[in-house]
Amino acid sequence: MSRRVDTPPQVLCCVCATDMTQRRSLLRGAAAPHAPANLCRCRYPQLYRQGAWTHVCDPPPAGHSPPGHRASRLVPSRPVPSPRARPERGARSPGGGAARGAAGGRKRHDRGPAPATRFPPGCRGDASTTRKSPRARSPPGAAMSQRQVLQVFEQYQRSRSQFAQAVADLAARPQSIDTLRSAGVVCLLRPLLLDVVPSIRQTTALALGRLADYDVELAEAIVKAGILPQLICSLPEENRYYKKTAAFVLRAIAKHSPQLAQAIVQCGALEMLVICLEDFDPGVKEGASWAFGYIARHSPELSQAVVDAGAVPLLVLCIQEPEIAVKRIAASTLSDISKHSPELAQTVVDARAIAYLAQMIPNPDAKLKRQVLSALSQIAKHSVDLAELVVEAEIFPVVLTCLKDSDEYVKKNGATLIREIAKHTPELSQLVVNSGGVAAVVDCIGSCRGTVRLPGIMTLGYVAAHSEDLSMAVIVSKGIPPLCACLIEEHEDHIKAAAAWALGQIGRHTAEHARHVAVANALPTLLDIFVDTQSSEDLKTKTKKALKNILQKCTYLPALEPLLHEAPPSIMKHIIGQFSKVLPHDSKARRLFVTTGGLKKVQEIQAEPGSLLQEYINTINNCYPEEIVRTSVPLMDVDFMYYTPGYSEILLERVENYQPVL
Repeated sequence: MSRRVDTPPQVLCCVCATDMTQRRSLLRGAAAPHAPANLCRCRYPQLYRQGAWTHVCDPPPAGHSPPGHRASRLVPSRPVPSPRARPERGARSPGGGAARGAAGGRKRHDRGPAPATRFPPGCRGDASTTRKSPRARSPPGAAMSQRQVLQVFEQYQRSRSQFAQAVADLAARPQSIDTLRSAGVVCLLRPLLLDVVPSIRQTTALALGRLADYDVELAEAIVKAGILPQLICSLPEENRYYKKTAAFVLRAIAKHSPQLAQAIVQCGALEMLVICLEDFDPGVKEGASWAFGYIARHSPELSQAVVDAGAVPLLVLCIQEPEIAVKRIAASTLSDISKHSPELAQTVVDARAIAYLAQMIPNPDAKLKRQVLSALSQIAKHSVDLAELVVEAEIFPVVLTCLKDSDEYVKKNGATLIREIAKHTPELSQLVVNSGGVAAVVDCIGSCRGTVRLPGIMTLGYVAAHSEDLSMAVIVSKGIPPLCACLIEEHEDHIKAAAAWALGQIGRHTAEHARHVAVANALPTLLDIFVDTQSSEDLKTKTKKALKNILQKCTYLPALEPLLHEAPPSIMKHIIGQFSKVLPHDSKARRLFVTTGGLKKVQEIQAEPGSLLQEYINTINNCYPEEIVRTSVPLMDVDFMYYTPGYSEILLERVENYQPVL
C-alpha cells in the first residue's frame, strides 16, 4: 500500500512525528555534536520522506525503546537522494543564485507555518490505519527466530542424510572397508535406522548391507550391535524401498555362515520376510526370496525353519509371477530348500512346484532355466518316487534340448537332472536311453570342457552300471571315446576320477564290454594316471578299481601285453591272472605270448611263494615246454643263439602243439 504526499519536502519521525527538517539543526548543535542527522529526540532512525511509502519491520536501536514504539516502519519505495548530492550551504545553484541568497531569501526555519502534518499509512498517529485491523502484528524477532530454528533442524537432517549416503558410497569400495571398520561405522549407523526420515533409514540400511556383504567380521559386528531387531521392527509399515534394502541386509549377513543365518532366524526375521513375499512390489518379493535362499542353503535345520515360516507356498506363487527375476530367485530358493532331505523335497512337491517348474524348461531366459533345472534335480535326487514324479511332469524329451544350449550352466544343470533320474533304477535309466538321452549326453561331453562335463560323465557311468544291456547302449552310443578324451584333456583330478569310474562301470560286465574299453586304448591311459606321482589319492583309488574291473573281464591279450612291462605289482597280478585264464585254451595266443616277450617278462616277476600271483605264474609256465620256459627268450633273440638254423620255428611249433598241464 502506498500514498503520495503533496507537501513540501519533509522528514518525519515514525514515533513522535517530529518534523526532522526543523530538528536537524538542533541535532547538530552543541548539545549533541555527534548525534546523527537522522535521529530525533526519541533517537529512532529517520524513516519517512516525501514520496511513496513502504511498510517494513525494523527493531529499535539497542537500549532505546520509546513509549508507543512500533516494530513496523515504512521506507520509501523509490530511492531517496543522498545527502551528499545536495548543494552545500552558500553554494550557488545551477541558475546562478546562491542556495541561501540575501535577496528575499529566507532561512528554512524562517519560512511560513508548516502545513498540517500528514502521516503515512500505518504510522503512529494515523487513527484511520492504526485501528483498521483488530489482529496485532507479531513481534519482529518471532518470525526470524522461528526461521532460524527450522534452519537448524533442516541442516541437521541434511547432515544425517549426507553422512548415510557417503557411508553407503564408501562401503561399495573395497579399499574403504578397513577405514570404515576402524572408525566404528556400525555404531554410528545404528541410530540412523530409527530416524524419522524414511530416506535416511533406507540409505542407512543400504550402507549396512554393503558392509555386511563384504566381510564376515562386519556382518558379525552388525549382529552383535543389536541392529537386526531395529532393522525389522517396523518392516511391514515401511515403504517398498526400505523393504528391499532390509532384505538385502539380511541376505548379506546370512550368506556367510550358518551361525549368522541362525541369528537372523532367532530375531524373528523370517516372519517379516514372509510379509515381504506377500507384497505387491516385484522387487520386494525378489529380495525376500533371495534372503530365504541364503538362509535355507546352509543346513536342513535352517531350511526347516523357512518351511515352518510358511514360505514354500508363497515361493511357488512367486514362480508364477510374470517378472523373470522373481521367477528366477524363487526357483533358486526352492532348489536350496529341496537339496537337504527327502522330507523337505516332499514339502516342495506338495506345494505343486514340479508342474510349474517343468513348464519353464523351454523358457528362453538362460538364467531362469539354470535355476529350474537345478530345482528339479534337487527334488529328483532323493528317492525313486520323487524322481518318478519329476519324470511324470513330461520333462523328456524337452530337457534334452538344454544339453545343446549355448549357456554352459544350462548344459551342466540339464545333464545333472538326467543323472539324478538315471541313477535310481534300471527302468529310469532305460527311459533315458529310450528318449535318446545317452546320445545327447555323449554329444554334450564332447562339446564342452571342464566341470560342465562332469554330470554327463557320471550319467554314462550310472546308466552303464545297471545292466549289460544298458552298458552296451552306452557303447553303441559311442560313449567310450569321450571318456578316454577326458582322461587326457582334463587337468582336474576329480573329473579324471569320474571318467575312470565310468569306464570301469562300462567294462566290468563281460569280456565283450571290456574288449570295447581295451580297444579304445583306455587301459594304458588309466595305468599312466595310476603310476603318476602327481595324481591325488582319490584319483589313484578310482583308477585302480577301474583297472581291476576291466582287467578281470578282459580277454583281449594284445591290449594286455603292453601293460606287462609297466604295471606295478598291485596291477600286475590282475594282468597275469587274465593270461593264466586265456593261454591254456588258445594255442595262437601262447605262441604270440612267447614272440612278444611276455613269457620272458613273467619269468622276471619276483612273486612270493604260495601267493596268488605265484599261482598265476605257475599256470602260465605249465602252458609251455620246459625248455621254452627255461630259455624264455623272444623269437628275435632265438636266431642269434647258437642253434641250428630254423630251430626257432621248431620251438614255436612245439609251443603250439604242446598240451598245457592244467
